[in-house]
Amino acid sequence: MSTPQQDELTGLAALVTGGASGIGLATALLLASRGARVAILDREIPRRIDALELQFTADVTDDRAVRSAVTASAEGLGGLDILVNNAGIGAAGTVEDNDDDEWRRVLDVNVLGIVRTTRAALPALRAAAARRGQAAIVNTCSIVATAGLPQRALYSASKGAILSLTLAMAADHVREHIRVNCVSPGTVDTPWVGRLLRAAPDPEAERAALTARQPMGRLVSAEEVAAAIAYLASPSAGAVTGTALPVDGGMSGLRLRPPPTTS
Repeated sequence: MSTPQQDELTGLAALVTGGASGIGLATALLLASRGARVAILDREIPRRIDALELQFTADVTDDRAVRSAVTASAEGLGGLDILVNNAGIGAAGTVEDNDDDEWRRVLDVNVLGIVRTTRAALPALRAAAARRGQAAIVNTCSIVATAGLPQRALYSASKGAILSLTLAMAADHVREHIRVNCVSPGTVDTPWVGRLLRAAPDPEAERAALTARQPMGRLVSAEEVAAAIAYLASPSAGAVTGTALPVDGGMSGLRLRPPPTTS
């Protein structure tokens, strides 16, 4: 017997960018498990995911490819009620460590990728809002938008832009009944973090350091971020717009004393 939560997205159609792995895949699978018809868009899709109806290979830096995939998603799903802008890439270093080309590349994916996908999806989202009273956009931000972390200058700049963009989009589209929110994960145990760890001189020590800065004492899971995205996308969040929801194990808001030392 299904629960109300399991059925809350029945009849709705969702598109998730960056949906082939990590937070995007966890989100797409969770939306599908709650009844949504789901399409994903990703630069590479290494294997077909049977639970998802449509899967498109496209790069969010390519406006023509994005428009084609979004149009095909809306046509194949019978509309578009939910857009999850999750596609993104990382960057490490101070302002000295990344050249202009790398700055352009990361901002092109992380910020303009949201612009391209949203721009292409707005007609279908407006139609959904007119038909059932609301549509939803959820962007994947990060706590680095508001917390200064070392060696993350470029990445932080891109996520700060996403936070501001989310608020501006929410203001622009609230009277069209399109809600716009973002999630701000802390350090999430994803393939991207795994690659960072493998590139570190001492991967085990680096993982221990990342874990130690989390007040809860562990990394966030992709499924926990997906649950927050699913909430913001759902009718249950019908009065929520212009919000950044932290999913960070307390990292952004808590200031704990160091644990007592034992002699």
